[in-house]
Parts: sequence; structure tokens; C-alpha cells
Amino acid sequence: MRAMACVAVAASLVATLSAQQSPPQPPPVQQAPLQQSPPQPARPRPHGRLFPPQDLGLLEAPDRDMWQHPDEVMDTLGIAEASVVADVGAGSGWFTIRLARRVGPNGRVYAEDVQQEMLSAISRRATAENLLNVKAHLGMQNDPQLPAGALDAVLLVNSYHEIADKLTLLQNLRKSLRPTGRLGVIDFKLEGGGPGPDVEERVSPETVVNDAAKAGLRLLKQETFLPYQYLLIFVAR
Repeated sequence: MRAMACVAVAASLVATLSAQQSPPQPPPVQQAPLQQSPPQPARPRPHGRLFPPQDLGLLEAPDRDMWQHPDEVMDTLGIAEASVVADVGAGSGWFTIRLARRVGPNGRVYAEDVQQEMLSAISRRATAENLLNVKAHLGMQNDPQLPAGALDAVLLVNSYHEIADKLTLLQNLRKSLRPTGRLGVIDFKLEGGGPGPDVEERVSPETVVNDAAKAGLRLLKQETFLPYQYLLIFVAR
């Protein structure tokens, strides 16, 4: 019995010494509550976005002749046999081909675009149709680099809303016109309906007129025969 009591006392003494030698434990760390990030506003779709070359087929809708009225557009711009004209932002060349047929072998059509893929497609198309009066022309986004004072008409179809530096482009287009030359701007109406880009990407005709006035161009007339688009005709002031 005495031996067992001694063992118990020794065990108690060891436990007491261990408790005294153990370092004190730090208090538990208080974690700050997680902060919720504020919701980010949706990014608007940027203007100045170029039409993707892989979607060229969208520009060749079989019913486009019915709503684009190319002959009336060319009549309004005074485009005739032997005219020298430019299709700026030519895309698939839908209008380029029709302009080339209108001006004939004695005329010239500059098919201008800033994307080489577009120009390659136009060149193949013109070659297939034996239209030797088409010149594929690589320009810059704010300068088509067309010959100065040489054009009877410039046509800008469904491209104005894609242009980032509109004022500089219009100034350079004005320089390319002959004294009697005309600039035609066709783009989609704000109210939507039919083909064309999303409504928030569209540009009002009033905006185009104001931009043109700053670039030294005067509105000659606004045509209303197109169902989904407006047609503005400008001349140099």
C-alpha cells in the first residue's frame, strides 16, 4: 500500500511540473469577415468594332437587292458610265460589283477596306466576273488614302457605326472628291427592324450630319426610299 501511494504522489508531481513548464497558448486569432466585392457594371459594347471577315456571308443575303435598292442609290449619287468612284469599307464587295457594272470598262472602282481578308475576297470575286475596273485598295481606319480630288462619288455603306475617328475619316473623304463629287452615307435606322447591328451600336443621321459639317461637308439631301436605312448625300462646302 505504501509503495502504491508513493507512485501516485510521484505521478501527481510530474503532472504538476509539466503543466508549469508548458508555454502559455496564444489567444485564438480573430478572423476579419470576408469583404464582398461590389458588383461591376456591365461593359458597353465598343463602337469602332470592325466587321469580322468570317461573317462575310451575312452581307450576301439573297433578299438584299430588295431592300438595298442599289440602282436607286447609284442614281442618287449621279454614278454613270466612266465614273470614278470608291466603295469605302467595301466588306464582301456587294456594292463594289454593282458599281463596277454601272461605271463600265472606262470607269474605275476603288474597293477600299482596312482588312486584307476583305480585299482578297473582293479581288477573287472581280476576277471571276472579269471586272477589270476594280482596284482593291488597303486603307487606314481614319484615312482611306484615296487619290485627292479624283472621285465623282464615294459610297460608305453600313460602315459608319464601325468607325472610331469619324471626323478625320470624313475630312479625308472630302479631300478625295472632285468639285462636283458626292459622298453617300448609308447606315441603319435607330428604330431597328430588319437587318443590321444591335440598336445600341447604331448612329443617328443627325450625328452623321453634325460630324460631316465639322469636316467641311454640306448635306445636299436625305433620301427616304430605303426601308431599314437612311441615305445622306453630302458635297464639299
